[in-house]
Amino acid sequence: MGRSAEVAHTPSVDREPVEATGRTIVIADDDLLLREGLASLLTQAGYSVVGQAGDATELVSLVREHRPDLAIVDIRMPPDHTTEGLRAAQAIRDEIPEIAILVLSAYVEVKHATTLLASGQRSGYLLKSRVANIDEFLESIDRLCRGGSVVDPSLVVELLAARTADDPLEGLTSREREVLGLMAEGRTNAGIARRLWVTEGTVEKHVHSIFVKLRLPETEDDHRRILAVVAFLGAR
Repeated sequence: MGRSAEVAHTPSVDREPVEATGRTIVIADDDLLLREGLASLLTQAGYSVVGQAGDATELVSLVREHRPDLAIVDIRMPPDHTTEGLRAAQAIRDEIPEIAILVLSAYVEVKHATTLLASGQRSGYLLKSRVANIDEFLESIDRLCRGGSVVDPSLVVELLAARTADDPLEGLTSREREVLGLMAEGRTNAGIARRLWVTEGTVEKHVHSIFVKLRLPETEDDHRRILAVVAFLGAR
């Protein structure tokens, strides 16, 4: 059972319209009020919301029709309100892997989150309550559309608290674990540096040390970051 998190409907905001991003989004949530609120917020931020769905079947149909840059999916949808949204997200990832996917949940559900995030780039998991922080939410949307990943900080906290005796991350220092946790949230080296009040060069040294200690293969840095995050998510 995941830990409960207060769900806040998207706040009513009066933001100045910005230049269109050229990116398209499909939103799936059976809560009409939340769905319309997200659509309004994203439209004002310059995105084109090309479809809205109230169930998983409609979501998959809309994604196939419009091939959006991003699909925002409620993890629990009709008819059973169990994992319909998650299963639809996985189907989309298998069929059209270039589409970014953001799963929204009312709870921290580690197993479901890791299933999605382990699929690689363009994957995100956020609590619905996180939408209330509009600037951070829009930053997460932009990060996903650019090919990054997004993990709710509450999930990172749960993962860190659930370490076992045979933890493959045991060799990491506390600071390296902190850096890896922020990497799992999808933050860049520059973003991590700002969060920890250190230089970007210091973060780069920590990241390199993490790669070495986890024995990750010499590949592109972006791919190694994904492998490191997968190791972090799976080490529980």
